Amino acid sequence: MKHVLLDSVDKYNKLYGLETLHPLVSVIDLTKATQIVNHVCMDYGVYALYIKNSTECDIKYGRKRYDYQEGTIISFAPGQVAEVTTEITEVKPKVYGILFHPDIIRGTSLGHNIKKYGFFSYSSNESLHLSEREKEVIMDCLKNISTELNHAIDKHSKLLIAMNVELLLNYCLRFYERQFITREESNRDVLQLFEKYVDEYFDNKDQLENGLPSVKYFADKVYLTTNYFGDLIKKETSKSAQEYIKLKVIERAKDRLMDSSLTISEIAYELGFLSTTLLKSL
Repeated sequence: MKHVLLDSVDKYNKLYGLETLHPLVSVIDLTKATQIVNHVCMDYGVYALYIKNSTECDIKYGRKRYDYQEGTIISFAPGQVAEVTTEITEVKPKVYGILFHPDIIRGTSLGHNIKKYGFFSYSSNESLHLSEREKEVIMDCLKNISTELNHAIDKHSKLLIAMNVELLLNYCLRFYERQFITREESNRDVLQLFEKYVDEYFDNKDQLENGLPSVKYFADKVYLTTNYFGDLIKKETSKSAQEYIKLKVIERAKDRLMDSSLTISEIAYELGFLSTTLLKSL
């Protein structure tokens, strides 16, 4: 298996025999690839977002493979590693997308807001499945970026490219919110499990050894990434997962405060607080 450090968009283009129009951004169309790599491990140093319409190209992130439907979006951020396997076929894989280097968004609105696009850290079972209309919108965004890349680079290029990439990512946010709604039943199951595990954590007195639980702890329990789990809880409860945990702890603290035989310090210790400040404010 070939290992590639993708610290530039040009490395990706050379891997597949594609043209590089801009040193920091590239719109991908693998139906135009002049060469196909059968098995490669990509260590991302750039942001990448792909829309995949075929089964010829299989991508594995972590230990899981993506479950593809027609028009599935997956994305990667710098620091992530994925394996790509492409079957030998006369038909080029129908994979489209964009790669962009962090430098192209530095100092722009997108650069300031990039952390809000949590889907860059979602895992294989959390990918975005597009409707036909949504797929058209994403492809139109890619066409607009491609048009700008074909324009001669000038003082406006960086801002216009970043604005168009930000528009693309904002549409992805919108479509993910739709997907959270269409998966409402399974989301409720996750929320119920979350509540169950919070109760179990304190009933088992795990806080005495480990302190207050983290969001990652519960995300791991329900087999979701921290970002996806946090976004799901926010959508279902209008509160962040961290806020939700704190509210559950405060409810328990209030119950303990009704027991006059316990001091605030004892209750704080029992619930895993590092100080009694929060309890004294109740």
